[in-house]
Amino acid sequence: MPENAFVGRERELAFLEEAFTREGSAFVPVYGRRRIGKTTLILKFLREKLAVFYLGQQVPPALQLRAFLRAVAETLKLDWLRSVEISDWQAAFRLVGEHWPKDEPMVLVLDEFQWIVEGSPEIPSVIQGLWDHEWAPRGNVFLILCGSYIGFMEREVLGRKSPLFGRRTGQIKLNPFHFREAAQFHPHWSRQDQAKAWFLCGGVPYYLNQLSERVSIATNIRRQFLDPSSPLFREPHFLLREELRDLENYQGILLGLAEGSGSVSDLATLTQLPGRSLPYYLDQLIQLGYVAKVQPLTRRGRLRRVRYQIADPLLRFWFRFVSRHESGLTLMGADALADQHIIPQLESYFGHCFEHLCQEALPFLYAEEGTHTPYEIGSYYDKHTQIDVVGIREDGWIDLGECKWCHIPSAPTLWRELARKRQGYPNPDNETIQMRLFLRHSLSKRVAVPSEIMVHDLESLYGDPA
Repeated sequence: MPENAFVGRERELAFLEEAFTREGSAFVPVYGRRRIGKTTLILKFLREKLAVFYLGQQVPPALQLRAFLRAVAETLKLDWLRSVEISDWQAAFRLVGEHWPKDEPMVLVLDEFQWIVEGSPEIPSVIQGLWDHEWAPRGNVFLILCGSYIGFMEREVLGRKSPLFGRRTGQIKLNPFHFREAAQFHPHWSRQDQAKAWFLCGGVPYYLNQLSERVSIATNIRRQFLDPSSPLFREPHFLLREELRDLENYQGILLGLAEGSGSVSDLATLTQLPGRSLPYYLDQLIQLGYVAKVQPLTRRGRLRRVRYQIADPLLRFWFRFVSRHESGLTLMGADALADQHIIPQLESYFGHCFEHLCQEALPFLYAEEGTHTPYEIGSYYDKHTQIDVVGIREDGWIDLGECKWCHIPSAPTLWRELARKRQGYPNPDNETIQMRLFLRHSLSKRVAVPSEIMVHDLESLYGDPA
């Protein structure tokens, strides 16, 4: 993929352009987890527009204000602004409005907004007053507040108690790319390698950009995950240190989840944390998008057999394979660590990741099959039955899916396994059940597939090339 190429985000970019051309002033918060591409999206939108783009810094308030004025001076070509003495944000914002060209929309972007507010907590109230009395009446102001702390943005910008509540004219919460979009980062790879890249990096653009098409997935793992000088080797430390306290406790939880301890009781035993404290830590990780709460999905709702799992693919891989060997990496070396402790387990690990891809693929299959009824997607498990993919549709259909990335048993054995899982799924209303089989490789044409089973291989999950 060419360096700095722009991938996806067509819908979000179109929304910003439409909001920009719409009559009246616009206020659009843009937020999402780190590395997700918020700044890249905004800079793409700002091309050929007169705009002040200011990236907030973790510096004292006076230095923050001075840096902002330098950004304004550069945009408006007013060098005297670099040395002007202004002590508050209201005066600075007003200065921008007074010297902005009258025939141009005033575009103002405050990126890493949480860092600006950290030193100057009055800023949301300042912006509220300016918006109500000056910027909204002006009719040509376009304000973007961008932040990486999802909780902060939802509380201090979008929340009901925020001074800015009710002022936004739209908002964008930027999510990771789905697996089909993520494939665009490595267009020359096979579908299997594109899937493996998604298993390792998820849909986070920054992570995907670190993987090189010129070498194999195994070599990418050695270079990007096991080399202490590579960005991805330290990324989990960076993410956790920046957003959380009590790092030892959070790391213990993530290690436990990576090893398969998914219940609160199992985690309490492993981490030695009090059971009453764990929900707080887990909730923080869920809010950041790093952990997911999973419950068996049925027509009657989600059952109370709660499990937790690492939702972020990079963290899932890192805590599963890298974290436990981090201290010994210097002695072993990346090649020995990969050959002895990672590569032999990858296929089994990818099999678990394949289940997440298939759950994400089901909505695409519904659309391609012409099914537009509302649905909910998840999985099901009890003491006797494990079903990888469950789709509950409001048209009275239930989809049950089995995922096979690695070994495929003989066809008759496979059909019996699917029939057993169908019988093990609770269906008290006797609704129509569609069985689906998700495979890494396509079945031989000689295999006779029962009519009640739909088969999807990896190629079909990715759909036709764009």
